[in-house]
Amino acid sequence: MPSNRKIEPISSGPAPLAEKTAPSPILIEIHNVVKVYSSAAGDFTALKGINAQVGTGEFLGIIGKSGAGKSTLLNMITGVDHLTSGEVIAHVGGKTVSVHAMSENNLALWRGLNFGIVYQSFQLLPMLTLVDNILFPMDLCGLYRRRASRERAMELLRLVELEEHARKLPNFISGGQQQRVAIARALANDPPVIVADEPTGSLDSATADTIFQVFEHLVENGKTIIMVTHDNSLAPRFSRRLYLADGEMAAT
Repeated sequence: MPSNRKIEPISSGPAPLAEKTAPSPILIEIHNVVKVYSSAAGDFTALKGINAQVGTGEFLGIIGKSGAGKSTLLNMITGVDHLTSGEVIAHVGGKTVSVHAMSENNLALWRGLNFGIVYQSFQLLPMLTLVDNILFPMDLCGLYRRRASRERAMELLRLVELEEHARKLPNFISGGQQQRVAIARALANDPPVIVADEPTGSLDSATADTIFQVFEHLVENGKTIIMVTHDNSLAPRFSRRLYLADGEMAAT
């Protein structure tokens, strides 16, 4: 049977996010996570015992300079990369799992259902149309029948105001438009969590603000978003912030 998941509409006009006054239910627990990269030049410790939590419905900013370990922490949360020690526990999709205890196949399916990932470089498949880029993760996870998945893909393009470009290839739209398609793709399987790695880093300030507003609206409609940025000026727009420096938690 087709999934009955529905896309929540984006409300008109951005609304500022207030600092939370009460704790949200814990969605992700990060316990003493260490990541060491080994090379011929020696070992490099990218994360040095990180402890943190992510609450349901938060817009969490992970802020720090280049090389601070921000992207590595995202990869630990999603299981894209292996940790050296520690544990990441996720309470998503009605289950509690230890992320790095799963097999590679189970982890890939679990991640596809529960995390939407947005990259700075968009990473759209250049040989596929915009609508087919959004269909791709749905086809992998098999949540929707083909007709329902195409209808959903078009609805997601409407959500980011790009429906009229559905049959174009990525190279025929602007960078800001490509990033909006990447957000639509991240929403394809209606995951509870969106993780975004410097999603505005390669965009001009006006386009970056538009993308940020899309994220704000998604949080208003119930998504949890974890966003990495080196831009400390964005800090007030997050509902909560984690600062990293040289692989460690840092003071604000």
